[in-house]
Amino acid sequence: MNKPSPAIIAQSAVRRLPRWALLLFCVAYILPGFLGRGPWKNEDIAAFGVMRELTSSAANWLQPQLLGQVTGFDALLPYWLGALAINLLTFLDPAMAVRLPYMLLLALTLLTSWYAVYYLARSPQAQPVAFAFGGEANPVDYARAIADGGVLALIASLGLAQFSHETTPALAQLGFTSLAFYAMASSPYRLATQVSGPALGLLVGLAGLALSGAPTLALLLGVGGTLVEWSHARWNPSSPPDAASRQQSWHWVLLIASITLAVALLSSGLDLWRWRIELPGTNDQPAWSDWKSLGRLLLWFTWPAWPLALWTLWRWRRQLSSRHVALPMWFSGMAVVSALTTDASDRSLLLSLPPLAALAAFALPTLKRSVASLIDWFTLLFFTTCAIAIWVIWIAMQTGVPRQPAANVAKLAPGFEPSFSLLAFASAVAATLAWAWLVRWRTGAHRSAIWKSLVLPAGGATLCWLLLMTLWMPLLDYARSLGPLSRQVASLVDKKNCVEIFGVGSAQAAALQYHGQLELRQATPQASCPYLVVDVTAQARLGRAVNLPDWAFLATVRKPTDKSENMLVYKRVSLGAVPGPAGATARRR
Repeated sequence: MNKPSPAIIAQSAVRRLPRWALLLFCVAYILPGFLGRGPWKNEDIAAFGVMRELTSSAANWLQPQLLGQVTGFDALLPYWLGALAINLLTFLDPAMAVRLPYMLLLALTLLTSWYAVYYLARSPQAQPVAFAFGGEANPVDYARAIADGGVLALIASLGLAQFSHETTPALAQLGFTSLAFYAMASSPYRLATQVSGPALGLLVGLAGLALSGAPTLALLLGVGGTLVEWSHARWNPSSPPDAASRQQSWHWVLLIASITLAVALLSSGLDLWRWRIELPGTNDQPAWSDWKSLGRLLLWFTWPAWPLALWTLWRWRRQLSSRHVALPMWFSGMAVVSALTTDASDRSLLLSLPPLAALAAFALPTLKRSVASLIDWFTLLFFTTCAIAIWVIWIAMQTGVPRQPAANVAKLAPGFEPSFSLLAFASAVAATLAWAWLVRWRTGAHRSAIWKSLVLPAGGATLCWLLLMTLWMPLLDYARSLGPLSRQVASLVDKKNCVEIFGVGSAQAAALQYHGQLELRQATPQASCPYLVVDVTAQARLGRAVNLPDWAFLATVRKPTDKSENMLVYKRVSLGAVPGPAGATARRR
């Protein structure tokens, strides 16, 4: 028996967002952050370094490493994508080439999220209440309007901005999770016995997730999808029950279970399983401090999707077992549990955003007008204030007025020289004018649409991200890049010779290779490079790896924007080794 729907929506409220406007939102969100910058620390530059090393003939593609060091992610496919892009797009700088497949992954995330919400909204139990004399929303138009709201909720999520624009396994995991989410959401509308988009999407999504460093999450998502489909097969909401539809559901149960088992076997064959559960309180900090930190992360990272998702769970509480609530609830729940039990909480929480946005979308047809107005006013004040602050600080960087913001920038980024880009300035002005037009449209008299409450949050998030990635890009590139540090190190050594490193992390090593153009070797008793670079935190352990009397201290190189990130440079002075040509050294006899 169907339970009453809390959605009471007329046909006039489900007009879809114009396609050009939705496409403009997506393009304005995707491109900034990928274009016009260098690799940033730490995971971004470290992953890039691994991709570059994979392009060498001696690289082992089943064990991606950087100078024998791992980056902290047990992933394969993300590094393969970057390495292939470098090999194929030789006319581009490697740092730009690796971003192209990741731009496609972010576009895939937005596209599959739209279709996932669309098919979930087509579910019988997700439909609005039928009016006695007609006029209720058409099912297809209703699904499109809900899907538009889902994409807007995803773009508005604050935690999506930075990590979705980095070339790391986290973005690959996000793309493949969204693909699997779409496949399971659309399963009732495709035959499991035929090769179709959902079937291929499920296979690629779960396998790609496992190969991107999250095989356990892929297994859990597959198990959850199997249970949701099994529940749908046993208690089909069709009235009267449709035997063919029920048989199709059983076919999908077998297909999802089979693909999940195949992915588990693939993970075992490639030795991808890594069981590392780190509960709050297992590190040096007390458990209460860890829980508070995770709580704050959850609140801001998933804003504004999480309050709307909670409202959905309350208003649709009689339909919690239905597909449109159960499936996104399982996907988001597993991502949140993963964030609570791993050290990379923020990157794990990134995977919860598409399903949380789906849940948030189903809150839209149940919101009261007063709540929608509250969202609009809060969003208007918050993002307008942020945009004004970005403009004021940029003007201060260019002109020195106001003095205090200019002084703060000079203090936080010593040595930074501001520059002016006409293209960046024009893009920022266009985005600001578009925001002003959007605010005027939202506050004007027009026909209501259920997605209207998320237009300003999505527009404001896109505006501030675009302003940061245009006006502030030189400053952010200077502050977040290891380029200045690496170039200072390179100026102290002869680039014709190799350089030994000790205690240097993957991010720093990749930066020294890319920005400093240095040939690096790990410091060992057998190595004989004429220069040695040591991370300052590893100075106490230096004597265990090298014979200190063989080295003379040259300089301490400091990162301008981070006093704790220093490197020590040494030069070999022992008589038993003299620099040779092309990075080699020759022993005197």
